[in-house]
Amino acid sequence: MQTLRIDRDGELTGLVTITLNRPESLNAISFTMHRELQQACAELADDPAIRVVIVTGEGRAFSAGADLGKRGAQAASVPDEAHRLPPLAERLRSATGGRTCAALEGLPQVTIGAVNGLAVGGAVAFLACLDIRIAAESAWFSIPEVDLDIPLTWHTLPRLVRELGPARTKELVMACDRFSSSEALSWGFVNRVVPDGEALSAARSVAQRLLAKDPMAVAMTKSSVNAIAEAMVPAALSHADPDYLFMARLLRSEAKRNDVE
Repeated sequence: MQTLRIDRDGELTGLVTITLNRPESLNAISFTMHRELQQACAELADDPAIRVVIVTGEGRAFSAGADLGKRGAQAASVPDEAHRLPPLAERLRSATGGRTCAALEGLPQVTIGAVNGLAVGGAVAFLACLDIRIAAESAWFSIPEVDLDIPLTWHTLPRLVRELGPARTKELVMACDRFSSSEALSWGFVNRVVPDGEALSAARSVAQRLLAKDPMAVAMTKSSVNAIAEAMVPAALSHADPDYLFMARLLRSEAKRNDVE
């Protein structure tokens, strides 16, 4: 794969690690990465031999969020006239992040996020889909979408409300303030904070303990808790996310055109 590294653990049978592998761009999330993550999740979901999946980033970042370079910037914000898609095609494209998040959240295996560095925007959306999150001390998080004049989509708001509550979610999403791993721990967004360089090894340690448990008991616990969380705050409440993102792009395109005129 171009943007991911997928490794079956040589010591812990049943463990797979997915590494976001674009370190030169701080593992920015491109459309290729979306496609590859969706493919990887589909394959893992059909593999009963895999019981735990760790997701981490290569280098000094978990992920810098949506790719804002070259065409990535246009895809994330305002496509220019030459590259504008028909409305239904653009709406489908706007739903890409939501499909990736659904694929991550839908994995039957226990999923662990090993946050080795910064996690921005879409990276926070990915992490909100995982079961357990472990962060390095120097890791930090940011949700900058509102500052970029776009709404937070990918069906992330319901997931953040589940983890953080309505008030904290509104503050972080609207104010766009960076928050530290220790703050994320105190708010319940991460399960634990470990010294720098130890996030992945800590995730493997948790995986080792889970792999020693009865597999059916662990699997049924995950599915039951997920069902309870979905009943509390259904992700379907954000069904219009692709339309919000599509409209935000159109509004920014119109504003850009007016500035030129």
